[in-house]
Amino acid sequence: MIADSKKEYKIGVLAVLSCQTIWGFLPIYWQALKPIDSGIIILYRIVTMFIYCYIGARFKYSRKEIFEPLRDKAIRRKCFTAGLILTANWSLYIWAINSGRVIQASIGYYIEPIVICLFGIILFHEKLTKYNAAAMVMALIAILVILFHFRQLPGVALGLALSWATYSAIKKTSDKPVMICLVYETMIYAVIALVAIIVLEAGGRGALAVAEPGKYALLMLTGLVTCVPIGLFGVCATRVSLFLIGLTQYISPTITLIIGIFLFKEPIDIVQIIAFVIVWIGLVFFTIGEFRENK
Repeated sequence: MIADSKKEYKIGVLAVLSCQTIWGFLPIYWQALKPIDSGIIILYRIVTMFIYCYIGARFKYSRKEIFEPLRDKAIRRKCFTAGLILTANWSLYIWAINSGRVIQASIGYYIEPIVICLFGIILFHEKLTKYNAAAMVMALIAILVILFHFRQLPGVALGLALSWATYSAIKKTSDKPVMICLVYETMIYAVIALVAIIVLEAGGRGALAVAEPGKYALLMLTGLVTCVPIGLFGVCATRVSLFLIGLTQYISPTITLIIGIFLFKEPIDIVQIIAFVIVWIGLVFFTIGEFRENK
């Protein structure tokens, strides 16, 4: 029994590390799809995501098991709302990566766990600790530093953090398997996206007009590269502690930040570095608090 538990734990650790690493390196994949427009990439991602998720769900569940719960109006409403928010998050992320805002995207995913924590306190009456409060204050200070320096809100970072935190809050009340939920969350938007793709391609304004065959084949994998890390996240969620999941989720934005600076040569100034340092101080407080709570 102990051996089985250790094996499950090792599988969970491997899954969470793989998931965060894949997410961290994904900007390279999105950049490789240029010169395909970000909007077209988003449309293909929605359609192929539904296809891959449905195929994945069918390996484990019957067609009836997948679609029977949709008779419940509350489930339909919740899943379609979650799908809209998830689509907005994906769209903003891809646009940010392909428009030279990789660093700001990484900021968004650094402050995301703090925003999720704030939502937990407000919406689910979770306990506010001094460590969480310190982390939130640090994140707010970092945002204010950027605001006063650039005279504008870090819109991409806040948009990514808020949309994913909202999606997480909705998912917290869901008891359906991950893959089935993703089928629900993408099915309506996949139909809309497919119609848009057909119209664009027929008018010579789609991916086929600008992409080589190899790049178009790469485009068809957008759903798979989305589906795989989410599936890995589902595997780790039931096998390792929330503390470990929370701690490892800083791997992804750190990899993205390094890619943005050294591979894509995005400019970063002293004020952005200061903002990052402030956020990291907040993350230290947050991690200490999660560790104590986990003990």
